[in-house]
Amino acid sequence: MSKRDYYEILGVDRNSSTDEIKKAYRKIAIKFHPDKNPGNVDAEDKFKEAAEAYEVLSNAEKRAQYDRFGHSGMRGGGFSGGGMSMEDIFSQFGDIFGGSAFESFFGGAGGGRSGMGRRGSNLRIKLKLNLEEISNGVEKKIKVKRLVLADGVTFKNCPKCHGSGQIRKVVNTMLGQMVSSTTCYSCHGSGKVIDNKPGSVDNTGLEPREEVISIKIPAGVSDGMQLSMSGKGNMAPGGSHPGDLLIIIEEIEHKYLKRDGNNLIYDQYISFIDASLGTDLEVPTIDGKVKIKLDPGTQSGKILRLRGKGIKDLDGYEKGDQLIYVNVWTPKTLTSEERAKLESLKDSPNFQPNPEASEKGFFEKMKEFF
Repeated sequence: MSKRDYYEILGVDRNSSTDEIKKAYRKIAIKFHPDKNPGNVDAEDKFKEAAEAYEVLSNAEKRAQYDRFGHSGMRGGGFSGGGMSMEDIFSQFGDIFGGSAFESFFGGAGGGRSGMGRRGSNLRIKLKLNLEEISNGVEKKIKVKRLVLADGVTFKNCPKCHGSGQIRKVVNTMLGQMVSSTTCYSCHGSGKVIDNKPGSVDNTGLEPREEVISIKIPAGVSDGMQLSMSGKGNMAPGGSHPGDLLIIIEEIEHKYLKRDGNNLIYDQYISFIDASLGTDLEVPTIDGKVKIKLDPGTQSGKILRLRGKGIKDLDGYEKGDQLIYVNVWTPKTLTSEERAKLESLKDSPNFQPNPEASEKGFFEKMKEFF
């Protein structure tokens, strides 16, 4: 099966800058990350494929070689692709997601995946955020109950594997000696067994303990997104390789504003009188109310744009807008006096629908904005 073009994999063209390539890889890596797609082999393959493409295109020398010779030019000096493990990818590209308290959105340089020994289990929590917190970023302090090493517990090297975590087995065959390694059944790969423990603790040496953890949420996260704090999950028996704390974002619905990607939408209702004469209004935004002016003759369906009043992009490159949809409110019931006044205007030429040729329909307006 032929390999796909690296530029095609990342969805960039051949003139893309290093920053554009990095941004494209980051989005694909987040989408197909194993923590977001547990057990999905196809997603894992796409994750590895994107890492392979990024490893080449982010390196000026390798990129030039690839541009000139294609995949054939990468043999012997390029990326091994299918032979690279998940641990290698995390250790090599862990910082692609940025720094801060997370080290990366998915566990920093490997998220505790590299190294020997048994790894502790992950913890999952849901974190509710309102639009203001999502727009500006926020630091939250939460209580988490996790398994940690109990006070007074000590360990010693496992006598079965002598601290290596692996048991080697040598078998003599007609072709010579064959050596195989398996995870130690006694210490489960940690290389350590419990030496001393309080009476209230079991043979794992762990006990549940409540901790207050500070979480810095970057601006621009969205509902359902999963972030990770490396090493803040449960510890493993032996006291090493703790799992991760997985934070699932839950977006609280705003009273007035609706989110559409990085844009915010607000429905503004006005009377027929205000639409005809024009008016000044105050509309809510994430940063507080702002004044807008409606010109005389404003038509229902008009869309106004407040630039930069939307949600900040997660990558920090740009900020969305707030779109105001103008809706002219039609009264459902009229008094006899109101009806008489409107009846007197019914046949006036100025009140007959007469859209100008330049007046755009609803779908044209939507295409213009999106």
